[in-house]
Amino acid sequence: MEPVPTLVHRDSPFINFRDFDFDEGSHGYRWIDAKRFQLSSEALDDREVLAALIAHPQFRDTYDGAGVQDWPRHGQWWLERITPDAYKTVDAETAVDVVHSWANQHGDVQESLASRLRQEIYTPIRKATSRYLLGQLPEDAFHDYGPIHIEYHELVLIDRPAATLTLLVAADD
Repeated sequence: MEPVPTLVHRDSPFINFRDFDFDEGSHGYRWIDAKRFQLSSEALDDREVLAALIAHPQFRDTYDGAGVQDWPRHGQWWLERITPDAYKTVDAETAVDVVHSWANQHGDVQESLASRLRQEIYTPIRKATSRYLLGQLPEDAFHDYGPIHIEYHELVLIDRPAATLTLLVAADD
């Protein structure tokens, strides 16, 4: 009998800042990708869950428009250079501040985008039982055409009561 997978990909909501009116300001070609997974009740500790995420096919996304591919890259980095230890535990306010500061770097976002960020990003961050921020990786961890993003922020949210994991990537092109 096959073991129950630790993570099952559910969906990947995408917030494209270009879909919102910025009046005189700039959207800066920013976006947030949220890959959401169902977390198995079999999942043990957070480090094992992070390892399962790194091993999951959905993790092989360079966020350059090519989508998920069967290649040894994630974001701007070689996949082999990302381990559970690359993620640092952060509290809810720190995680919200990372995204909020990045989203508002060119001035406050309009209310329709702010509302969507509150609902789809900040609320899940606050509800999560644990939050991890991908730390600084060494220069030689960049893959052959990375870095391609101006700014890149990656958070992992684990919500044990809801049995979910969310991989948040916020970036500028």
